[in-house]
Amino acid sequence: MASVTQRIGQVRQPYGGYIKPSEFQKIQLEDNTSLNPQENIPASLVGLTVDYMSRFMQCGNVMKAFEISCMGAVIARKQSVAEKLLRSIQGLDDVSIISACKLASFDVWYRNPLDAMLSAGYEYINPDRETIENIYDMIMRTQSFINKYGPVVVNGFTFENSGYTEVVSSGDGDFLTRDTLWDMKVLRSKLTSKHTLQLLMYWIMGKHSGQKIFKSINKLGVFNPRMNIVYLLETKNILQSIIREVENKVICYQ
Repeated sequence: MASVTQRIGQVRQPYGGYIKPSEFQKIQLEDNTSLNPQENIPASLVGLTVDYMSRFMQCGNVMKAFEISCMGAVIARKQSVAEKLLRSIQGLDDVSIISACKLASFDVWYRNPLDAMLSAGYEYINPDRETIENIYDMIMRTQSFINKYGPVVVNGFTFENSGYTEVVSSGDGDFLTRDTLWDMKVLRSKLTSKHTLQLLMYWIMGKHSGQKIFKSINKLGVFNPRMNIVYLLETKNILQSIIREVENKVICYQ
């Protein structure tokens, strides 16, 4: 059994990928900010913090936004620490952003406990001024993006009922708007075939789950707040033969 991302690492895609990144429409958004070149905490943790803080700004429920991190803290036996950090997250001030970074560091305990044992503890996560500024700016870019492409109708989604299989038994996506399944990728580099396969798997698993929220989805999208770029693909442009192969050979529906 594997998660979506673990399964992607196990399969060999056709040359260029099941969906080539070049098939996505690329839209450069403009703002008046430029990010600092250096950050002093891992890029993956910056990405989680931007994602979860953006969810918090949308829904106003900090516990819901950091749900995975809180579950990780329980596994790490640091529930009291997580509760204290949750109370410190009030908005986009420095204390809130620093607390959010520390809280997001517990994510790995839920997603990959073996890696968690090798990672730095929350007490060593201390973003500096440049990192805090970058996180703030990327959250603001995300809010502008949502104002343009939203509203968000579902923040965080899974594939219960019949979306999972014995091969792909876990995985959760970022958010849905009325007609688009979105993934947030805080990347310094270009979109890759691993990213596009992740979106395709989410869409297929959503359809198989039977949940009504996926019935109106006709586009797949990625937003990268670091580069302030939107990538979009209409699902009607995905070959049926590709969909069937991913269903049968990657996700492995019976």
